Amino acid sequence: MDPANGSAGAELDDAAEWRTRAPGGTEYSWLRAVPGGTGTTLLALRLSRGDAAEAAQAALRSLRNAHPVLRARLRTSPSGPTLAFPDPAAPPAPPLPLAPLPAPDSALDFHAFLEHELNRNPWADPASSDDAPVLFATLYELTPATGSAALFVRIHTVACDRSAANALARELVALLAGGEEGGERANPEDAAAEAGLEERIPQRDTWKPFWARGLDMVGYSINGLRTSTLPFVETGTVRSTQMVRLGLGRDETTRLLDACKENGVRLCSAMAAATMLAARQSKQLESGQQETYSIVTLINCRKFLEPALDDRNVGFFYSAITNTHTIHGEEGLWELAKRCHDSYTSAKNDKKHLTDISDLNFLMCRAIEAPQLTTAGALRTALVSVFEEPDVADVAEVQSKAGVEDCVCCATVHGIGPSIGVFDSIKDGKLDWTCVYPSPLHSRKQVQEIFDKVKQILHHAAAAAAEENFEDCT
Repeated sequence: MDPANGSAGAELDDAAEWRTRAPGGTEYSWLRAVPGGTGTTLLALRLSRGDAAEAAQAALRSLRNAHPVLRARLRTSPSGPTLAFPDPAAPPAPPLPLAPLPAPDSALDFHAFLEHELNRNPWADPASSDDAPVLFATLYELTPATGSAALFVRIHTVACDRSAANALARELVALLAGGEEGGERANPEDAAAEAGLEERIPQRDTWKPFWARGLDMVGYSINGLRTSTLPFVETGTVRSTQMVRLGLGRDETTRLLDACKENGVRLCSAMAAATMLAARQSKQLESGQQETYSIVTLINCRKFLEPALDDRNVGFFYSAITNTHTIHGEEGLWELAKRCHDSYTSAKNDKKHLTDISDLNFLMCRAIEAPQLTTAGALRTALVSVFEEPDVADVAEVQSKAGVEDCVCCATVHGIGPSIGVFDSIKDGKLDWTCVYPSPLHSRKQVQEIFDKVKQILHHAAAAAAEENFEDCT
């Protein structure tokens, strides 16, 4: 086995009993998307401890023992792809062969390491994709003399959505800090091994008349063709996912969250609105000239399922709501954020995050097959994707104890996806956005300038809201 891959599946006991099932509709769309570049979930940890290799190996083994889905395999059969999961009675996972590796010449710091690992895609290799594990891990030595290292865990998105990734990252940090194996158990523990998202949605929440489904499909298709994106730098080239990070201090974060609450919107709507305004400002448009943008709001469906699940139920249990907004550039942030909030909230109240899953999966697969169905064949489905809820956690104390200097969770988007995917978290009261985008379709300079504008828009709007609230109080 190639030690650089740190395979989490190749070393499994082939004699162990396996449970197999066909993928659900959403899982199948991710199986189609990942070979093209979209859907590799990454947990990235920067470590500062002399025993990084031993500690990481032990923590990963405990994590996989606690979550059998992380030991699953993706198999190809004549009848189609199959998901295989270890039987609950199978022996515990053996340790990963996680020998520290020197940094490649192209990766000189943690950010560059992260992008390098984000774009390693073993599921795109025909030689290994017939029977591949869902998890790979790699450990790099940054500064051997001081014990500085970087741990990267790549998980196929079919087995791990954003909420599960953040829960796994917290559990991994806790294990590195000396916590007990597996932590508090989820119930049921191994939900994804039994059934996918669609089979767990109550039937009453998925029904939609045939004619309504047809109208929605036509609507999604037409809206996709008439919406604008960021300008493309290079099309028709081999792509990779790059990232920029955007952060706010504790006071700035408090002001922004208070302003969102005061204006009756979620943070995701403020972020979507600021991104649309920044995108329009980046173009040389005449005053009042309108542009229409698509926004994808990603929703954790675990609480809508039967039985309800929690974030420690590893698997993919997300859905999406797509809305379009026409703007002329003279809107205020809160006006546009309220439009974003009302649009996706209305759709969610109509249960479109549950009824439209199969429609969006179908369109996603058709676009993968025929990129020309998207603007310039770029496979861009929206300007930006945002998550309905940020990941919120107080992590400073446990990360310090674990020797973790930084922790990032994100995923790739350079196959099919938005121009920008925003992964937001509030860590110890401070907002941290990881923003991923396809390169060279978009450039780092282009996206960095967009998010410099986004930060400026959010800062000014939050400060103005705080000042107005202060004046009202006095």
